[in-house]
Amino acid sequence: MSGTTTAAAGAPVARGRRELTYAVLLCLAGAGLAFWAVTRTWSVELTARGSLPAVRHARTGADLLPWVSALALVGLAGGGAVLATRGRVRRLLGGLLTLVGLGVAAGGGYGLTASFGGGVSRQWPALVLAGGLVAAAGGVFTALRGDGWPAMGARYERSDRTAGRADAGRPAVERSTRDAWEALDRGEDPTVS
Repeated sequence: MSGTTTAAAGAPVARGRRELTYAVLLCLAGAGLAFWAVTRTWSVELTARGSLPAVRHARTGADLLPWVSALALVGLAGGGAVLATRGRVRRLLGGLLTLVGLGVAAGGGYGLTASFGGGVSRQWPALVLAGGLVAAAGGVFTALRGDGWPAMGARYERSDRTAGRADAGRPAVERSTRDAWEALDRGEDPTVS
């Protein structure tokens, strides 16, 4: 009976981890796709020079719409930040990522409909639009379900016990980083307790 109880208790945790992984992957994949597509050549303008060959002037999506690449980078950073946050802050971050993804998608949609002069490629703005929508989906998923997902482990947080005092008698794993560097400066081995 205790094995069934343990399996039942582990199921929500496993589901939460799986959902967290999906949300992070959606945000990172969507923002990454949009950033890559916005750096491709969207428009090529040919300038005639009389009897000389025409001058080819290629412009990327980042040249035409620089704010789209900036938003895509914010989406990439936010996708990683989903891992480091928890609770209400994570849900708020999900809302922000939704807005960022929709902004990126709006830039891709504008790129599909605008005439930038010269020959315009429509495939790259379409990929920016798709990437923005995928990132927005990850943001919506985070905003709706993110507060129930597991947070980073306690080993990444500083405890009050080791916050302010340097105790030479503590084992090496409990010493702060500063204590270890000071021990090295004195010529001691900080790994020996």
